[in-house]
Amino acid sequence: MKGHIPRRRFGQNFLVSPGIIRKIILAIVPQRGDALVEIGPGLGALTEPLLEAVDHLQVVEIDRDLIARLKEKHLPERLTIHEGDALELDFSSLGSNLRIVGNLPYNISTPLLFHLADHAAAVRDMHFMLQKEVVDRMVAEPGNGDYGRLSVMLQYRFEMERLFLVPPGAFDPAPKVDSAIVRLMPRPLAQRQARDEEHFGRLVMAAFGQRRKMLRNNLKGLAGEADLEALAIAPTARAEEIPVADYVALSNRLLEKNRAAAS
Repeated sequence: MKGHIPRRRFGQNFLVSPGIIRKIILAIVPQRGDALVEIGPGLGALTEPLLEAVDHLQVVEIDRDLIARLKEKHLPERLTIHEGDALELDFSSLGSNLRIVGNLPYNISTPLLFHLADHAAAVRDMHFMLQKEVVDRMVAEPGNGDYGRLSVMLQYRFEMERLFLVPPGAFDPAPKVDSAIVRLMPRPLAQRQARDEEHFGRLVMAAFGQRRKMLRNNLKGLAGEADLEALAIAPTARAEEIPVADYVALSNRLLEKNRAAAS
């Protein structure tokens, strides 16, 4: 990490453990022709072994000093650098069948996951290092205290698996939390049954608006008790008790009901 001071505003914690780096590469299994994209290459802990495995790598980096280092070290024929904020990048423009990897900045991990979900159609798989508690929320089952809006929205679009934990000592500077590696694989379009995904998203957001309140209160003005009971959803249930499929079914029912009323 010689010559570079980690910047707090970019959430920089650089991976330095050779053993963890090897485990991540083994989990990704990069192949020569893969359309691989790394978010936040930093000082190149993953970038170097990825470049050894693929013909060409794309990276997304916001830090100008790190961009300069990357340009100095790698030829553009091997490494394409997208300079700027990953939250503003149109990932679908980078190609199809993308394999996206990265040690995601913890300060923007949740909005970045939502942003990437919008580009799921262009993605083959994603492997990320994230704060353990974020990964716990991503893969949580209904009824678990970690199950929330992030769980529902990501589980709707992706099959997800927590692969292994990463201790703070694997980084420099060491974060104050444990990390975890998670794999996300987009679900086939046929499995995504919401007729209007924007409406589905708004419904889920409203349901989790106030976690301690019952669904009938959080969804007031959107869904009545009869709508919930028609799908065998208890109006007195709380948002974290409801499976993804039930949110999809409720969204579709409300859309049908609204269309029928309008015709």
